[in-house]
Amino acid sequence: MNVIELKQLTKRYGRARGIENLSFHVEEGEIFGFIGPNGAGKSTTIRTLLSLIYPTSGSATIFGKDTVKYAPEIKKEIGYLPSEVFYYDNMKVKDLLKYSARFYKKDCHRRMVGLADQLNLDLDRKIDDLSFGNKKKVGIIQGLLHEPRLIILDEPTGGLDPLMQQTFFEILRLENQKGTTILFSSHILSEVQKLCDRVAIIKEGQLVKVEKISELKANSHKKVEIETSGKINERFFELSGINHVERGEHLTRFWFSGNMNTLLEQLTQLELMNLWIEEPDLEEIFMHYYEKER
Repeated sequence: MNVIELKQLTKRYGRARGIENLSFHVEEGEIFGFIGPNGAGKSTTIRTLLSLIYPTSGSATIFGKDTVKYAPEIKKEIGYLPSEVFYYDNMKVKDLLKYSARFYKKDCHRRMVGLADQLNLDLDRKIDDLSFGNKKKVGIIQGLLHEPRLIILDEPTGGLDPLMQQTFFEILRLENQKGTTILFSSHILSEVQKLCDRVAIIKEGQLVKVEKISELKANSHKKVEIETSGKINERFFELSGINHVERGEHLTRFWFSGNMNTLLEQLTQLELMNLWIEEPDLEEIFMHYYEKER
């Protein structure tokens, strides 16, 4: 069963670009990544799915129901965390969450206390006294409070420190193990790689590709920077998998895709002073992907 299904979903803002003819589906029980640079159209897609804004054309369904026609009914089963959260500043955290729970007509007290304990959030603090990261924790608890069938997360880790991000990912994995479907929107590729089964790539409002994370990883390159004291033999650059080479007097940068052991064997033959290997950011992967497609 497809929990989410988009068919040629389009949202325009007059002449301004929104999203254009998006078609993909999210299967029941999967953690689905939705990735693209900031401004790519991720939030517009999510707001259209939630009927916070209405599509210009095309359609979308959640739980097999049209997202516009059945919006109030659908929202009872969805947990949503927007990229930015705003609350009543003078309310205590616990009062705000109790207020939220009333919309679902459920006793969520035990769930609220349990999640707050996991996220190390003081329920007696006022919203106005919280840091940006702690306000994001409130949003996480609010989105998970009623144990929804579908969780939609829009850039959810902003403001969370690395340890808290790890705790948050563990919470999501546990929810997923219970059968909850998760749509995880982010511009940070490493987050999506840790969690997701499949991913939809969006850029400039259009769908680039839907791909399994395993395939995305297999096709991903590493960014390599080396500092050498001597000149690099030209034969080194003939090694299969090296591309995007930028050469300086001592510093050389390139991308590499292939067997890292083979690369390291070749590097040991250089007069190497320093070595840096890192993941390219999402925009760089996109640019490489487009060049490859062309």
